[in-house]
Amino acid sequence: MNYTYIVQCADGTLYTGWTNCLEKRLKAHNSGKNGAKYTKTKRPVTLVYYEGYATKEEAMSREYAIKQLTRAKKFALMEF
Repeated sequence: MNYTYIVQCADGTLYTGWTNCLEKRLKAHNSGKNGAKYTKTKRPVTLVYYEGYATKEEAMSREYAIKQLTRAKKFALMEF
């Protein structure tokens, strides 16, 4: 399974990414090793939303689509 996810950083900002293991990826974001450069200085991060996909390509495509959304639309997505 592949996932598109949104984490909320300690400063309130949002980061969107994709992974094939949510637990491992969150650990990477919070440890600073192999996490995203963006989240490195904004720890800890908390998982606030995710969607599952059968393929990596679907997850990556959805990641791109979510990144195009406004902050308000991302929060609306999380409330669904």
